[in-house]
Amino acid sequence: MTTLTRTFDFAYHQLANNPQEDCLVDKREGKWIKTSTSEYLSKAMKISKGFIQLGIKPGDKVALISNNRSEWNICDVALLQIGAVSVPIYPTITEKEYTYIFNNAEIKLCLVSDEELFGKVTSIKPDVPTLGDIYTFNSVSGAKNWEEIMSIGNEVPDTQVEELKAAVKPEDLATLIYTSGTTGLPKGVMLSHSNMVSNVLDSMERVPVDKQAKALSFLPVCHVFERMILYLYQYIGVSIYFAESLETVGDDIKDVKPNLFTAVPRLIEKVYAKIIAKGEDLTGIKKMLFFWAVNLGHKWDINKGGFYNFKLKIARKLIFSKWQEALGGNIDVIVSGSAALESSLMRVFYAADMPIYEGYGLTETSPVVSVISKFEDGIRIGTVGKVLKTVEVKIAETGEILVKGPNVMQGYYKSPEKTAEVIDKDGWFHTGDKGEFIEGKFLKITGRIKQIFKTSGGKYVSPELMENKFKLSPFIETIMVIGENKKHTSALLIPAWEALKDWADYKKIAYSNHDDLVVNDLVIDKFEREVAKYNEDFAKWEKVKVIRVLADDWSIDSGELTPTLKLKRNVVLEKYAHLIDDIYCD
Repeated sequence: MTTLTRTFDFAYHQLANNPQEDCLVDKREGKWIKTSTSEYLSKAMKISKGFIQLGIKPGDKVALISNNRSEWNICDVALLQIGAVSVPIYPTITEKEYTYIFNNAEIKLCLVSDEELFGKVTSIKPDVPTLGDIYTFNSVSGAKNWEEIMSIGNEVPDTQVEELKAAVKPEDLATLIYTSGTTGLPKGVMLSHSNMVSNVLDSMERVPVDKQAKALSFLPVCHVFERMILYLYQYIGVSIYFAESLETVGDDIKDVKPNLFTAVPRLIEKVYAKIIAKGEDLTGIKKMLFFWAVNLGHKWDINKGGFYNFKLKIARKLIFSKWQEALGGNIDVIVSGSAALESSLMRVFYAADMPIYEGYGLTETSPVVSVISKFEDGIRIGTVGKVLKTVEVKIAETGEILVKGPNVMQGYYKSPEKTAEVIDKDGWFHTGDKGEFIEGKFLKITGRIKQIFKTSGGKYVSPELMENKFKLSPFIETIMVIGENKKHTSALLIPAWEALKDWADYKKIAYSNHDDLVVNDLVIDKFEREVAKYNEDFAKWEKVKVIRVLADDWSIDSGELTPTLKLKRNVVLEKYAHLIDDIYCD
């Protein structure tokens, strides 16, 4: 078999070994449009020739700003196989951030998906001297369309692309991925072809599907997690269906009936909350059976057997089979990454026969460091599985997780000093996360060093682990635990408005807006009881003593969340400083 050493090799491997009629599939105006493996690479060749005609040379940076779609993948291969560097950028960031990234990367050309993004990038063009043309995937009035790139390269011979392709080395820079970051300016993570290829080949051993499988893709492809997964799908021969939008994922899952998809914990939490809400609407014996199954699921463990498995068989037939149908009925695995997933939630999905493979990694590690898998006794709930075979992990004396291996980035672009801060002289990448090994081989994340805080009583608190527990409540959308150098912990929380309004209507509470709800004594009492219920899992010094229920929504646009839905803690602390002062005033 031909050795795979460059990222674009995966698509050519599929063409040679597992060509698919539905290699890439987009939903357009309610219809699924298929692109075969052959069409995929034929278009990539034409786009490569067009890029050459436009003057794009090896090492040049080209920005891709788009939702998940076949055009993104075609352009990615087209760039990489001529030695150019693709720079995927989140569609949701501000124009100020675009300006910084474009100038830092010296972007030569940009492709965007739609009219809104075309307007955003056009507005910053005067401030980016290196930027040439902007092309769109959708048809946009006044914009050049990406199909024009295909036509302008007709005079460029295929052999020129083949020569450039042959010249691409595994150690060459393939992509710059700008971290969304919870503080400060984004950093450009330099990943080589070999960084990502090693990660795909190592992760391959953990995947329980083959070329017959279908995957639904909806996490941002500009994030290295989804991007590596797309390369992995292509290597295996999995057909990739792109969700129409995040709002249509539920319907798209029912259409596609995928065998697997990737998700971040917040999406899984929302799926679970909706399922529980439907259970609450049941009555009598149906409701009793529903919550009997849920409680049974929370006790699931890989080593359980005997009478538990007998009860689980009944629960799967009566209750969990309906959960499976809601997710298309064919789920073999859900891959979760980007943040920690609460362990009791993991257990109930395993009980429902929809296993979640939780992994751990960072953009700087391409991204996977470890991941759960059913192979080789690889499941331990509460951990992120075994470390990949070519990756090394050690725990520093401080408890910090250190990583070394072929997946570790080349460094931060134009920032050797920041690179030196995280990669030591022995080549160990300092993750900033704390962890430990269970049974000597399963990695467990115990907190984020910069997020862990100490109360005035000298006790350490890991807020993210607590927040994941509280978000199991169907009434809590988002929560932030606070209390650094204070005598106790407190929390700011955003309600799950749909669930809260249903409850308020049931209780005949009058309200006209969110502000009315969050000052209502019954509502405040409801949230205090919800928090008290989950507080039982924590030590005395960790328990949240005071809450404030907010009428706001935290989002990417309003600045409290990163594009991967992580809390920007400094932003929240600054925005609600007066409220926090009031909590601790006495």
